[in-house]
Amino acid sequence: MLGVCYYPEHWPESMWQQDAKEMRQLGLQYVRIGEFAWSRIEARDGEYSFEWLDRAIETLASEGLQVIMCTPTATPPKWLIDKYPDILPVDINTGTTRGFGSRRHYDFSSQNYFREAMRISTVIAERYGNHPSVCGWQTDNEIACHDTTHSGSLVAKLAFQQWCKDYYQDDIEKLNTAWGNVFWSMEYQDFAQIELPILAVTETNPAHQLAYRRFSSDQVVKFHDAMIEIIRAHAPNRFITHNFIPLVDTQTDNFALAKNLDFVSYDNYPLGRSDMFFKHMPAEQFKPYMRTGHPDFSSYSFDQSRGVSNKNFWVMEQQPGPVNWAHHNPRPEKGMVRLWSWQAFAHGADCVCYFRWRQVPFAQEQMHAGIKRNDNSKAAAWAEVEQMRDELAKVDFTISDPVQAKVAIVTGANSQWVTEIERQGDSYNHQRVEFAYYSALRQLGLAVDFVSVDHDLAQYALVVAPCLPIVPQAFVDKCKQADVHLVIGPRSGSKTDELSLVPTLAPGVLQALVPVKVLSTETIRPDCSEVLHFNGIQFESQCWREELALADGVDVVATYHDGSPAVARHQNTSYVATLTCDAFLREYFTVLSAELGLVTFALPKDMRLVQRGQYAYLFNYAGYSQTVPSELQGQYVLGSANLAAYDVAIVKLN
Repeated sequence: MLGVCYYPEHWPESMWQQDAKEMRQLGLQYVRIGEFAWSRIEARDGEYSFEWLDRAIETLASEGLQVIMCTPTATPPKWLIDKYPDILPVDINTGTTRGFGSRRHYDFSSQNYFREAMRISTVIAERYGNHPSVCGWQTDNEIACHDTTHSGSLVAKLAFQQWCKDYYQDDIEKLNTAWGNVFWSMEYQDFAQIELPILAVTETNPAHQLAYRRFSSDQVVKFHDAMIEIIRAHAPNRFITHNFIPLVDTQTDNFALAKNLDFVSYDNYPLGRSDMFFKHMPAEQFKPYMRTGHPDFSSYSFDQSRGVSNKNFWVMEQQPGPVNWAHHNPRPEKGMVRLWSWQAFAHGADCVCYFRWRQVPFAQEQMHAGIKRNDNSKAAAWAEVEQMRDELAKVDFTISDPVQAKVAIVTGANSQWVTEIERQGDSYNHQRVEFAYYSALRQLGLAVDFVSVDHDLAQYALVVAPCLPIVPQAFVDKCKQADVHLVIGPRSGSKTDELSLVPTLAPGVLQALVPVKVLSTETIRPDCSEVLHFNGIQFESQCWREELALADGVDVVATYHDGSPAVARHQNTSYVATLTCDAFLREYFTVLSAELGLVTFALPKDMRLVQRGQYAYLFNYAGYSQTVPSELQGQYVLGSANLAAYDVAIVKLN
């Protein structure tokens, strides 16, 4: 299924009918509208104008297109800001109020905005909830984008004080003890004294910071859940989704945020995101991916999107050409829009919607490409969308087909927050660590699910926790019961729920699975790596290194340059005590997969494989043709064993 993002308010009404006709001819089925239209819907307080939107929906419906309606709460209009100035958030890094003139200019702790956002959501849901051409709903837009989860406002401080009072059961001494406030004379005598952990002389209490992040996440989830409840009440039998940005950027518990949605959507911008994420990569390594994106970066977010709601997902925005917001904005290589689309479907997408229909000639996004140019001519992506339309029919793609994963990565907001609060080394980045493990698994052709500590592990053979500083006892119990091999990365089990050191030394409660102790931790410069010995080969130990003491019966799997243990194993649990290189992770998971009976493939560089249902999907990110491994040869329903540059092949499995 294919769709597009459309803004009828940006174009003369005389263009709408032809747009709708061309959308249908292009094979598009879904059209998302309305997410930034509040000022057109309600130009003044209580004065609604829906006639234009009614006509837009009817025009799209006349061509058989189905409409995804949005709540317009990502862009509160100027009159509302003037009426309730406390809607505007306060920057936690500067203490200045973030002004009107862009988007996402609201504070999740503003009771005035909460009320007004739910009001406009109710008005729109009441009007279109039962409309026969409105098939589903998107809440807000890219919630928490532009660092808007956190606010340093007075209303945020008051809400945080109440959150702390509730969380610590109205016992200020319980809070003081939990946070260790005796340190640096930080003890509070009353909840009304509690400040936000921002704008201090030097670092603030890490437990205080963690509490603030949990509070901020709860505020986002509360706002979002209330909106979902309103739509459910007025739009029966319609789906509700939200278009997530990369999950690390929401600064929110994404499992909680997705809990009440029918499915998660994701906004996929491979070039912009790769340009930002790999900005420190040397030019000779990055240049091959400059116009393709990294082979694993989009799928990393696809698999996370599938994981947070434990079901298939949509791509609500797919990059069709150069964007306008990254550090640098190259155009995609010919064929990449098609490749990204097929890659999304292979990893569990049910629909791919392109952003946007036509490049807008004004305002902030005028340099952002669309399927059509602003002069209404067809942009380069048009032909690739046509090709997708034809190939989807040819392949007989079925959205009920599952992604077949026997490997899971354990992830969650607590892990991200802890490592951001307590960096310890500037070269440690939670997302990069997690991505390194993920990429190594994907280079071997292994499909990967992302799961929380609460997820059932029974279906997996291998479970990987690259970084899990806070470990619930229930997760340990689950691992004991499951017939899986658990691989634990450094820092895991090192912190209590209040971000203090565990009393038994790291990895804390995980010692019940692998009886080792972390005696000390060092962080070193990334250009000062040392030798790591594994399987008769030398690799690199980098950035984060832990000194281990092993109990009797624990095996040494890999060693540091001085012969001391770097990777230890006890029965079906392994502990990796250092950050390391891509080559080690590939070799390590190759050996472990063979032991566990997981089938891996020696894929050519920059070729990727994933299985969904009865098909194996192969993607060549390289700028030259490559041959599909012989063990994957079969009945090709798309492409061939000689996979051209930036091409896709689909093999029907026996």
